[in-house]
Amino acid sequence: MTKQYDVITLFPEMFDAIADSGVTRRALDEKVWALTCWNPRDFATDKYRTIDDRPFGGGPGMVMKAEPLNAAIDAAIQRQQDLQLAHFTNKPKVVHLTPQARPITDAGIRQLVEEPGLVFLCGRYEGIDERLIEARVDLEISIGDYVLSGGELAAMVLIDAMVRLLPGVLNTPESAIEDSFSPARDGYLDHPHYTRPEVWNGATVPTELMSGNHAGIAKWRRKLVLERTLKRRPDLLDSAGLSKEDLKLLNEIHQKQK
Repeated sequence: MTKQYDVITLFPEMFDAIADSGVTRRALDEKVWALTCWNPRDFATDKYRTIDDRPFGGGPGMVMKAEPLNAAIDAAIQRQQDLQLAHFTNKPKVVHLTPQARPITDAGIRQLVEEPGLVFLCGRYEGIDERLIEARVDLEISIGDYVLSGGELAAMVLIDAMVRLLPGVLNTPESAIEDSFSPARDGYLDHPHYTRPEVWNGATVPTELMSGNHAGIAKWRRKLVLERTLKRRPDLLDSAGLSKEDLKLLNEIHQKQK
């Protein structure tokens, strides 16, 4: 089943970045996913193709108008429903990219990727008429507590994060399974990685990785997973259950740091 992603954006050309490069391009060519962009200017009803206006109550900047966005959303949803696939018995969810939402996590991405189709709404300027958001948006997502010029980059981040999880996209499927934050890592960070040469810039590959002892390597990597997470993102350890073996390894780490 091809995942269907539609994007409402004033700058469709920005999405060439994921349509023309990397694993997302290969997956697009192989019809693992499909991308359709809709410019709300094409749905404006005046000769100037107006898509924004001054905010009621005053204030800086302009606000995106509800009417052209509403029509663009209708067109995107209709396109997906016209595919007449069993998976599209329900309307695709409309996702608004906004810094005011809770930042998405790996778990959220893995849940989102289960959707057969999504419509991404990319705002610009001071934002979108709130009435349009209340009437049409099913889900609001942020990629972090900071503000971008528009929702396009956030939409591309989500699409990239989802597409790489789809079957057959990555040459080595285990790469996605064992990423940082993944269930296989219990939500922790990934361990460090090394490749040839064995000595570079005076630094050598850890001897544990050269031993050929797979059980020993696995234990060493798990210890580094915990050590790196403790150092960089201790909040992840606070929110996850630790096994007896993990607690033992963490105790070794604490003893080492004393």
